[in-house]
Amino acid sequence: MSASHPFPAAAFKAYDIRGIVPTALNPEFARELGRGLAARAKSAGVSTLVVGRDGRLSSPMLASALEQGMRDGGVNTIDVGMVPTPLVYFAAYTLETGSGVAVTGSHNPPEYNGFKMMMAGATLHGDSIRDLRDEVAAGPVTAATPGTGREIDILTPYLARVLGDIKLARPMKIAVDCGNGVAGAVAPQLFRGLGCEVTELFCDVDGTFPNHHPDPAEPHNLEDLIHCVKTTDCEIGLAFDGDGDRLGVVTKSGEIIWPDRQLILYARDVLERCPGSTIIYDVKCSRHVAVEIRAAGGVPLMSQTGHSLIKAKLAETGAPLAGEMSGHVFFKERWFGFDDGLYTGARLLEILSRSADASAVLEALPQGVSTPELKIEMREGEPPALVKRLQTEAKFEGATEIFTIDGLRAEYADGFGLARSSNTTPVVVLRFEGDTPEALARIQQAFREQLLALAPNITLPF
Repeated sequence: MSASHPFPAAAFKAYDIRGIVPTALNPEFARELGRGLAARAKSAGVSTLVVGRDGRLSSPMLASALEQGMRDGGVNTIDVGMVPTPLVYFAAYTLETGSGVAVTGSHNPPEYNGFKMMMAGATLHGDSIRDLRDEVAAGPVTAATPGTGREIDILTPYLARVLGDIKLARPMKIAVDCGNGVAGAVAPQLFRGLGCEVTELFCDVDGTFPNHHPDPAEPHNLEDLIHCVKTTDCEIGLAFDGDGDRLGVVTKSGEIIWPDRQLILYARDVLERCPGSTIIYDVKCSRHVAVEIRAAGGVPLMSQTGHSLIKAKLAETGAPLAGEMSGHVFFKERWFGFDDGLYTGARLLEILSRSADASAVLEALPQGVSTPELKIEMREGEPPALVKRLQTEAKFEGATEIFTIDGLRAEYADGFGLARSSNTTPVVVLRFEGDTPEALARIQQAFREQLLALAPNITLPF
């Protein structure tokens, strides 16, 4: 790297590489990263890497430089063009490289971009990304013999595979909001291919995101979709994040069906064909998820938050399904086990098409009174220390079970509270749920007392 563009060590995050263009991420860095990934690929016995990119303005130049670096490092590249991240994973699996990079800023603001990486069938995260950072910073070598490059169409085989797998019991009328993200390049034709009548919202790919941010986890980003579904003859609305690996769902009455409630529906369906199976969910999900998995004859397994960690748990257990509160859903039954918002949307429609009233099915899913994610802002390094003390020193009277796999989650007969350290920013993330407003308030009070006893100076967001 040069004096004008110092090495962006801070861009190497827990699950991916992410930063502002061009100060952190630029073609010079992308080329170096490509050479580093080539060296890693060779040591893993991988000869070819797949590269795809989202619709951000900076993605073509970053993808091109990344591929050049990979070839400089002696590895072959397959360019699948501008596609959602799940199609990069699909290419890696079906072309049997098990390895690839999606150049994407996901749901970050327009000036950001990033790289999601998988190698030899495993998503890079945690220590693997930290090691890669050190390898790239050291300046990877250029190979004596460069790799070759080719371009392929992955959209046609992807659509054929999904449309061959999923059949709707009846045609449906749906609204699809892609927030001008790259999912817009695939979603309309996928759902029309399933037999749906599709009303498109912001499905033209535009890296400036001129309408609203492509993040269905934020309720205000769903306002356009809710208005469309309520005022037209659409049955439900589907929303996708910036790179198409997460799904948002809204009903005819405008209710948002959060991903943990969606997971209950998917689990019931999968368990009909895979009775007794393990279903994985993350620590942020509603306690109703475990209750409903058991009721459907499955075995609930709580996991740490993070799509890379859940993928690893999926591979370890052989579970047919996993999901997390953020909206990443992983179908192993009938699919590959990677997170794919488009395929998840298709599976949802397959289930809902069996009923005359899709919204009624969704709104009947159990739910408690819950908070969104709440955040305690702290200085770098402080959140893990506070959560560690909470795990070892706090007392939660009346809790039926305490989980410490990812922060501290106190389960009660009528709700739960969670405090965990974010893997990406210096905050403690909190989430609360109760069967009633009174139960919610009681659980929040218990956490308020324990947190303030350990850190009297923090500002609580509840």
